[in-house]
Order: sequence, then C-alpha cells, then structure tokens
Amino acid sequence: MVAVGESAPDFEAKLQDGRAFRFSSTKGKPRILYFYPKADTPGCTIEAKGFRDRYAEFQAKGVTIVGVSTDTCDEQLAFAKKYGLPFALVADGAQAAAKTYGVLAPAGYARRVSFFIAPDGRVEEVVDTSAADKHLARAAERYLTA
Repeated sequence: MVAVGESAPDFEAKLQDGRAFRFSSTKGKPRILYFYPKADTPGCTIEAKGFRDRYAEFQAKGVTIVGVSTDTCDEQLAFAKKYGLPFALVADGAQAAAKTYGVLAPAGYARRVSFFIAPDGRVEEVVDTSAADKHLARAAERYLTA
C-alpha cells in the first residue's frame, strides 16, 4: 500500500459519466482519495453520503474529493444520481488504481482506504479501516477544524 510520505501515484480511468480522468489533474490542492468496495452498499452509502453532506465545507477549504471503486461507469453513475453525490467517482473496473495504491482485496474489489494527499502530491495520512464513518470523521478533523 502507498505509505505516508510517498508521492501519490497518478492513474487514468473513467468517471461515472464515462469521461476520461487523470488523477494528476487534481494536483495543486489538498485531496481526499477514498477507495470503497461497492457502490450502493450500506457502508459505502454511509461514507459517500457523509462526504456529500459536508462537501460544501470541504470545497470552502479547497479540498478535492475523489471516490474510487471497481464498479462500472453505469453503476457509479446510478450511485451518484441516487444520492446526489457532487464529487468525482472513478470507475476502476480494470482495477488499475486499486492495484497501484495497494488496496485491491483478494475478491477483486477495493478495500475501504482513504488517502489524504497534500497539494504537492505527497501522501500525508492513510485511513485504513472498514468502518465507513471513521473515514469522514478523520477527514473532517484534518481539513475542517483547522
């Protein structure tokens, strides 16, 4: 897994709407790159809705949020529409991003891991727990209380 202090690897994939996406295009701002197992499942929905509900606060602090799962574009788009998710969801069906970040589970889905990345591209913190609410809580503590 990519560790604290390392440079966040770049990757290319499709967004929920099918547009091409390169992670390095978000460089220059603090970023939350969060991997989750499966769109529209209970834990993933809790996590995504949590980021959605505080999205304006993260935006006000200049923080970019990008969610990644091994779902298809159609599954990601349906998830985004169903819950009004305003941030980018990456459809990592080829599992390239999950492999690059070292978060691919043996069953072929991404484990729930969040990377907090500095504007210069360095990983500042990694949250590695299956407890969905812990990711948002730590992100809010890190970015919204300062």
